[in-house]
Amino acid sequence: MLELAVSIRKRAWTSPNGEEKEAWVVNYTDAEGVRRLKTFQRKQDARAYQAQTAVDLKKGIHVADAASSTVRLAGEAWLKTGEQAGLERSTLDFYRQHLDLHIVPLIGTVKLSELTAPAVREFEDKLRIDRSPAMVRKIMTSLGSILADAQERGTVGQNVVHSLRRRRKGRERRVERRQKGKFKVGVHIPTPDEIRAFIPHLAGRWKPLFLTAIFTGLRSSELRGLRWFDVDLKKGEIHVRQRADRYNKIGPVKSDGSERVVPIAPMLIAVLREWKLACPKGELGLVFPNGAGGIETHANIVQRGLQPAMIAAGLTKYGKAKYSGAHALRHFFASWCINHKVDGGQELPLKVVQVRMGHSSIQMTADRYGHLFPRGDDSAELAAAEQAFLGS
Repeated sequence: MLELAVSIRKRAWTSPNGEEKEAWVVNYTDAEGVRRLKTFQRKQDARAYQAQTAVDLKKGIHVADAASSTVRLAGEAWLKTGEQAGLERSTLDFYRQHLDLHIVPLIGTVKLSELTAPAVREFEDKLRIDRSPAMVRKIMTSLGSILADAQERGTVGQNVVHSLRRRRKGRERRVERRQKGKFKVGVHIPTPDEIRAFIPHLAGRWKPLFLTAIFTGLRSSELRGLRWFDVDLKKGEIHVRQRADRYNKIGPVKSDGSERVVPIAPMLIAVLREWKLACPKGELGLVFPNGAGGIETHANIVQRGLQPAMIAAGLTKYGKAKYSGAHALRHFFASWCINHKVDGGQELPLKVVQVRMGHSSIQMTADRYGHLFPRGDDSAELAAAEQAFLGS
């Protein structure tokens, strides 16, 4: 068995110009049996490195600087892994932006073995200077993924980002919720009256598309990738099995939870039956194609369909459509699932709402829409309980 002792020795020498010099050398043999040396100007730095290296060697996570890659090279290897794994082009583009625009300019030349907790914290602090909290979180997630990939390759011993995240997990979630705030009806979520005003202004191919969005909650990408093969008008069901990405490429749905069956009401069934006769035909057999039968772009749906209908319905803010994105209709569907039946809603339990929305976890549904669920502590119910307890 290898002796993983880490020693320090003082090295003294005279420079060519006669000046006396000294340094401290940390000397050890790594787990592969390779002798390693690292030199420090200060004894205290050498001692700190000695102590940390001894601990890492015992844990089996030490990687010497000479065997370690730089952050930039590790990032390129990570992106290559993503390409080989078949990640969507849009996802790889976002990862490329994180690496080239945010990570490499600040720490690209740093060795992975030098990424200590203080170094990563300093990097995160620099990001916060001129980037939004949401962007900082995404960049840090990408850096953590780079280190995880490097761990598997043996070019770094530990994932400092994941270690930091574990320590602050609860705190970060609370901060994120405060920063995001809650979706508000009439601000982020169209009200029932607004949807009633919106529907009469839908015409042509936009009518079946937006009615489906309103009453099924499908994402824009799922609507764009929906095939007639996936619509069972007899049973009144839509099977969500694929989506179209931002580059109009058909691929798998967003997550395992996104693949789902969504029931459709009789009114929508009738609309889709009528639309099926007029729908442009294409090789892909899409329900909501462009005029040539191909994949419709998200921009067209929003700019030519949603926003003009919003403006025509009087749903405006500062002269523009009040709800500028198609996701607002998905938010409405969630609220419709949750609302009391007496208010025109479905009053579904949280788990059913999660399934209908295609969320990957019930926690995601609770975080986004939990505050919309009817409260059991309103004044009317409290008054009734008080009366029953105390008597008349």
